Amino acid sequence: MSTFDPDALECLAAIIEEGGFERAAQRLSITQSAVSQRLRALEAQVGTVLIVRSRPLKPTQAGQLMLKHAKMMRLLRADLERDLRELAPSSTGGGREEERISVAINADSIATWALPALNPLAQGGLPIEIIADDQEFTHEWLREGQVLGCVTSLGQALRGCRMEPLGTMDYVAVASAAYAAEHCPKGLNAHNFHRMPFVAFNRKDHLQHEFVARAFGLSRVMLKQLFVPSSEGQIRAVRAGWGASVVPELGVRELIASGELVNLAPRHRLGVALYWHCWNLSSDVLEALTTALREAAGHSLQPVRA
Repeated sequence: MSTFDPDALECLAAIIEEGGFERAAQRLSITQSAVSQRLRALEAQVGTVLIVRSRPLKPTQAGQLMLKHAKMMRLLRADLERDLRELAPSSTGGGREEERISVAINADSIATWALPALNPLAQGGLPIEIIADDQEFTHEWLREGQVLGCVTSLGQALRGCRMEPLGTMDYVAVASAAYAAEHCPKGLNAHNFHRMPFVAFNRKDHLQHEFVARAFGLSRVMLKQLFVPSSEGQIRAVRAGWGASVVPELGVRELIASGELVNLAPRHRLGVALYWHCWNLSSDVLEALTTALREAAGHSLQPVRA
């Protein structure tokens, strides 16, 4: 098997991650011409095109495989640096900025339980990159080789990966006390939900529809929606009286207890099971990530329901 130039592999990864040759050059502190030369040399060695020169740039199938290989090499270097720091604690070495360890985590987990779990790793020098997406789509980042692990609602292991359940995140429907008093003083029901706007994360967010459909036994739900692409932003919008929203109970527990927000359907909650998927490799860094997320989820989430 051919040995690939690590600099060329990082160049390919930078082009894909940054979305272009110019930004890749800036990240790697080399010229744009050097970026093009490294990519051409790698493509010549592999024997096929690795990137489709379109807008936006896209990796070919071979490019996705080479990107995954580049990230595996990053992981090996991160493992080595971790072991060397244990042998020589006074060492101030660290991974280069371009050698980030990428994971995909759903935005609601980032806003509630997952970020504190990664504090010790980040503070210890691990160059973590967190990519946020909807829990139904984070696994696509792993499938394409762009991250080494993901928190997702997919309960089936991807090829070449291992999976373990993290727990169930409960969602509740809330509105500000003032909004609820004016628009639904007796709570949310099958007759009034269609009259109020629901604040969703983005157009891929189906939680609002799923909550209402399950709560009231409806096969099809039409909602008026507003979109705020931030978990914290959704809650701020609800507090400001934009409408109702289905959000993680973890994120609004104190606001409900204080009376600022009202649980519009206290008899109903929507549980979303979350799973951790990662490459099936022996790696201290992967194990540290897995352990951190598993322990944090165990403290914050409900058990995955059968």
